[in-house]
Amino acid sequence: MNRRTRRGFLTASLAALGATAGCLGGDSGADSPTDSGTQTPTPTPVPGQPLPTPVAGDPEADVTVAVYEDYACPHCRTYAEEVYPQVRETYISEGTIRYEFHDFPIPVDETVSWQAASSARAVQDEAGDEAFFTYSERLFANQSSLGPETYADLTDGLDVDGETVRAAATGELYRPTVSADRQNGIDRGVQATPAVLVNGEPVGWQEIAFEPLQSAIESARGN
Repeated sequence: MNRRTRRGFLTASLAALGATAGCLGGDSGADSPTDSGTQTPTPTPVPGQPLPTPVAGDPEADVTVAVYEDYACPHCRTYAEEVYPQVRETYISEGTIRYEFHDFPIPVDETVSWQAASSARAVQDEAGDEAFFTYSERLFANQSSLGPETYADLTDGLDVDGETVRAAATGELYRPTVSADRQNGIDRGVQATPAVLVNGEPVGWQEIAFEPLQSAIESARGN
């Protein structure tokens, strides 16, 4: 399926979805060769593969919030810009929850979804989880202009080399980690992004907003 056809399929699927928010995905064809007709080369292994799940907040907290996102998904950008900051302020900064980021390239875009994920994982590998979350926010904020130059430029102020991140993105060097994370999501029933699970239970929402997630977190805390 070429990129234009895939986007048309996603648009039609979202229209059929109605009030439910999210970009639809599945497990068919995501790891197949790209639509150029050429075989995708096997990425060169890098130290630290596979990478662990990026975690913010208290790793030992009783409540775990696991979020599955695609950097090219517009609904994920909405979540990243409107919901995540409130989660960070209310729960992560206080150490109330364990917050996990998981890659789930649908892919909305055959190139961007995978390359952006590899760029963020390169930052994690080089500079740790805190830098990863900062860089991840920058990716969503610059979603409309993601590409090799942007992946390098967004490392400004982080303890990581921009050219290293650019190479990791364009070569999809962290695709094994990203693919494994995606499969983990499929195994847990994830079908769309953003998908949020609180202690393993999916958060249902008609629109992407803080309140449904807050309610799920408070319920898990026993409040």
